Amino acid sequence: MTRAQTPSTDLPTASTASVSAARNATASVTVGTGALSFADVIAVARHNARVTLDPSSLDEVAVTRRIIDALAADPEPHYGISTGFGALATTFITPGRRAQLQASLVRSHAAGSGPEVEREVVRALMLLRLSTLMTGRTGVRPATAETYAAVLNAQITPVVHEYGSLGCSGDLAPLAHCALVVMGEGQARDTTGILVTGSQALATAGIRPVVLAEKEGLALINGTDGMLGMLVLALDDFARLLTTADIAAAMSVEALLGTDAVFAADLQQLRPQLGQADSAANLRRLLLGSGLLASHAGPEDVSVQDAYSLRCAPQVHGAARDTAAHAALVAGRELASAIDNPVVTVDGRVTSNGNFHGAPLGYVLDFLAIASADVASMSERRTDRHLDVSRSKGLPPFLAHEVGVDSGLMIAQYTAAGIVSELKRLAAPASVDSIPSSAMQEDHVSMGWHAARKLRRSLDGLGRVLAIEIMTASRSLDLRAPLTPAAATTAVRDLVRTVAGGPGHDRFLSPEIEGVVALVASGAVRSAAGPGLA
Repeated sequence: MTRAQTPSTDLPTASTASVSAARNATASVTVGTGALSFADVIAVARHNARVTLDPSSLDEVAVTRRIIDALAADPEPHYGISTGFGALATTFITPGRRAQLQASLVRSHAAGSGPEVEREVVRALMLLRLSTLMTGRTGVRPATAETYAAVLNAQITPVVHEYGSLGCSGDLAPLAHCALVVMGEGQARDTTGILVTGSQALATAGIRPVVLAEKEGLALINGTDGMLGMLVLALDDFARLLTTADIAAAMSVEALLGTDAVFAADLQQLRPQLGQADSAANLRRLLLGSGLLASHAGPEDVSVQDAYSLRCAPQVHGAARDTAAHAALVAGRELASAIDNPVVTVDGRVTSNGNFHGAPLGYVLDFLAIASADVASMSERRTDRHLDVSRSKGLPPFLAHEVGVDSGLMIAQYTAAGIVSELKRLAAPASVDSIPSSAMQEDHVSMGWHAARKLRRSLDGLGRVLAIEIMTASRSLDLRAPLTPAAATTAVRDLVRTVAGGPGHDRFLSPEIEGVVALVASGAVRSAAGPGLA
């Protein structure tokens, strides 16, 4: 079989619900029947879904392997099969040394440094590499793909480090650390998270280590799988966070006695941006039946000119949604790709190519970091309005219980502001940088891995900033009593009260902030707001 050249149909744009719960831990993902879906990646990476290999695809892997075996017997050199790599591509390797060549490639490329990469990232990149192996375009043996799948199913997590990938020639070092464990070397975390050697991990699981044959070392390390895996995970998170941003904005509009008139559908249609329409529809749904908005509605209402952080929320949140939709389109195409170098074409040629270059992923990863920073920046500005007596329309300074004695939520805003400042730094693109490597053979690289790493930090920060706004708006809503919020925002406020207290004298705030952060990260805030949100 060949990889279906069509993107997945479940792209997790910000206009769809998070797909994190699309599969449970007992689900199974079949690899080799075409492009993996976003839900497949999330299921394996985050929910430990088992992988099964499509039998007909394994047959195609065997057919392709015979092409590699024939070239290995050819006295003429063939890159990656009977030659060295990179700048050493013209060095012929005799048959008796080729197993050593492949093993040496993996060992030397497993040169990562720094903190360990998260388990879900490692599982995502391993699944995506396995998916490419199963296209029949890499020339590996069926047994190698089967061993790779067995390692995933045994929940063995190779130790991959923060630094080592330039995002070109694939995510070489991260993938090499995974390949090393498949060989029974290196380090891994077992199912309980204990650090063990690769040989111990395989022995405990009853898996026989792979002895790499010609071409297989290259096939295991030459792909954009780390970048792509982190992009898919980020899109899943961003979808949830952008809906949460609409929830936070709705709570602030209510608590600051704003108006929902500017979110009307006919006004949105005057500027037919898709994400903006979805965000405005969310705000209308969230604010439906709000007693707070009704309390000052009418011809005499002067809040039609709310501050931009309230009035323009659909425009900013919507632009971020459209950015996510573009990134999802790129990711979907990448999921439908077979990336290796050299690659075995459908007509049986083995040829070098440049498909491993991470530019398409690096650009959108950086683009998402820009959107994340801007959504967080707008959220922090709304938080600040709750606390400023000159702008909060009657709320006490800093929402303090006893002004002067209590500081209220003053420093919570400092925390949000500090995070936003960090997110602005993280929005500086990684993909504009390039450092030549491999004796100038690899003279332009994408830095897509680093774009992905900083995006993960950015989305974590966005969730924290939104949590602080939601916690702040919840206190403001309490202080507006007896006026009542809408049903959706009331439900979110009540959820917040399970981890953070209402108005009162100052208390230890950090645990309450972390409690709301956890509610945002788990999707509980989004669920509490009710169904029907984009």
